[in-house]
Amino acid sequence: MRKNQTTITSVLLMSLSYDQKIIYVLFTVFLLIYLMTFLTNSLIILLVVTCAHLHTPMYFFLGNLAFLDMSYSSVTAPKLLYNLSTQDWSISLPDCIAQIFFVIYFGSSEVFLLSSMSYDRYVAICRPLHYNRIMSWGTCTQMVSLVWSSAFLAPIICTLCLRRLTFCGPSFICNFFCDLPHLYQISCTDTFINVLVLIIVGCVLGTVAFVITFYPYVRIFRTVFKIRTSDGKRKAFSTCTSHLTVVFIFYASVIFIYYVPNTSNLLTLNKVVTVIYALITPLINPLIYSLRSKDLKAALQKAL
Repeated sequence: MRKNQTTITSVLLMSLSYDQKIIYVLFTVFLLIYLMTFLTNSLIILLVVTCAHLHTPMYFFLGNLAFLDMSYSSVTAPKLLYNLSTQDWSISLPDCIAQIFFVIYFGSSEVFLLSSMSYDRYVAICRPLHYNRIMSWGTCTQMVSLVWSSAFLAPIICTLCLRRLTFCGPSFICNFFCDLPHLYQISCTDTFINVLVLIIVGCVLGTVAFVITFYPYVRIFRTVFKIRTSDGKRKAFSTCTSHLTVVFIFYASVIFIYYVPNTSNLLTLNKVVTVIYALITPLINPLIYSLRSKDLKAALQKAL
């Protein structure tokens, strides 16, 4: 433990820029992104709930993903907008820990939800005759309930382990929102146990979710390649393209943020990827699905 250090009650987040003109531009851009994220995801939820022909398992999962993206964006975006408008980049330690809890929770929820959507695509392509029986509303409800409840495991374990730590600075976090790896760097208590717990939880949950997400696509590709007509292959692949695009964007962002060393040479790139992960991805997801879904387009035109 470090001696002669004062325990801190707040931390200082990283400013995205110190140029006042750039700050105004960033505030305007991020505000528009957040409003668009809220609007597009709310619109998808509204269409899924009100349009009878969208009452299918795929759109049921998509509605949950839209709500998840709205919630995740709301954990980081309002605080970032406040910081940009006031230039006060401080955050109290309890608020920082609360932000970490919900960042991990909604991130874990998205991992498990994407896994459930992979299974849905597997059943639709590989076992189409049994799709309605396997993916019944009871099954879908149980899967989504399991997603939202099991996602609590990782944030509860990680945040409870924070109770053994004391924080004495430096109080600067090299990120515009609170995250565990950066918070460990300002601890004056040995963080070996916390890092070990984080690695174990991340490896166990991440491996399980990764296998459940990508193994169905091994079976899907085998089935698709057995289709003789090119038109049949194209239709089969088109049902998976949107989901695969969202999965790859999500996993690529997570891998870069948590597994690429945060060196000074990569600091600017890390800022960009973090913004994409925290702000852009929740906006991209509904756009990817809506642009590729004829049913959503038809429902939107009918509603308008």
